[in-house]
Amino acid sequence: MDTVKIKPHSLSGTVKVPPSKSFAHRAVISAFLSGEECKISNLSASEDILATLSCISSLGADVAFDEKKAVAVISKGQITPFKKLCLDCRESGSTLRFFIPIALCFAENIEFTGAGRLMKRPLKPYFDIFDKIGITYKQKAGKLQIKGRLTPGDFYIDGSVSSQFVTGLLFALPCLDGDSRIIIEGGLSSKGYIDITLDVLKKYGIEVENENYNTFVVKGNQKYKQRNFAVEGDFSQAAFFLVAGAIGCDVTCTGLRENSLQGDKKILEIIEKTGAHIEKVGTSKFRAVSTSTMHGITVDADEIPDLVPIMAVLFAFCKGESRIINAGRLRIKESDRLAAITSELKKMGATIKEDGDSLIVCGKQVLSGAQVSSHNDHRIAMATAVAACRCEGEVTIEGANKAVKKSYPDFFKAYKKLGGKTE
Repeated sequence: MDTVKIKPHSLSGTVKVPPSKSFAHRAVISAFLSGEECKISNLSASEDILATLSCISSLGADVAFDEKKAVAVISKGQITPFKKLCLDCRESGSTLRFFIPIALCFAENIEFTGAGRLMKRPLKPYFDIFDKIGITYKQKAGKLQIKGRLTPGDFYIDGSVSSQFVTGLLFALPCLDGDSRIIIEGGLSSKGYIDITLDVLKKYGIEVENENYNTFVVKGNQKYKQRNFAVEGDFSQAAFFLVAGAIGCDVTCTGLRENSLQGDKKILEIIEKTGAHIEKVGTSKFRAVSTSTMHGITVDADEIPDLVPIMAVLFAFCKGESRIINAGRLRIKESDRLAAITSELKKMGATIKEDGDSLIVCGKQVLSGAQVSSHNDHRIAMATAVAACRCEGEVTIEGANKAVKKSYPDFFKAYKKLGGKTE
């Protein structure tokens, strides 16, 4: 059985933060679209990134990935016309949503497959576009079949579901033989991820006119340029060890870029607002320091959904009441993360409840040992492992090792190196 048993113990030491998945996906795709040989360094062999590498291979790229050196060399191999294109996105929502419009530039008959809850995650913003431009699609037995070709024009899209749909179009539209516009309806969530997309596109020579996140003007017939790319450290993953520091451990996170565009850099501000301290230790190093005055706060999660599980752990140890609001999109991730983190922290003795699309957490000094589930969700597994540092009694996390492979395969290796007592 895939379980991790943790005997509560404070973590101490330095951890190199894994590379940003957000930058890595985008750099790999842009390198492929350049058609030139590009080297992507500091690349993690997480399941999500492996899914994206697999998709560009299926589209004709030659990929040489040295996992030990964390370097991938991507070049265009022999591409022949596709009668039917099959892309396996595993459990990666980013991979699926990015490649749907990209694949429609290469083939007219495409089948997407995936694992876990992937094919149950929303794709309606694309389907609404397809209905308007005559692309047909069918979902059946965990597969998505699409027939048609993407053509330039105006694309009206609901940006409130996920910014990933906008990113997918931003990758594909420069390759078309005419100019296009992406027109946002219903507001745009997670603008920080769009900033990352635009930054990477610009580095690869693609120009997009951003009209206040309401309209994106994309000229056709653009050419992705050759570029080597070093992926920066991931604030989404650093958040777990930064919160460990805020609740009493002594962990320094290295490999983080102070002026990063990552929205999840906001974890530094959130920790400080609770009354804990963030210390910058030299170049690209941060640590959080717990204080006796930590208190509850309210955080709007609309722009930072990936931080919600570990924020819930942080607030479980802050005096008074905390609220995480506008977190409804968490119900359509690898698990229903609002329900999952509530359920598992309750088992550990936390005072937490769901309130529509919000979480309400009342803090206490310590939690208790328990048997919890990862819900096959990497962020739930890592969040409960951090909470275990402040438990009285052993914590067993079911499905933990498999879950963390999605984004941070070495999480428990790092946890143990920091003094975590795991089996």
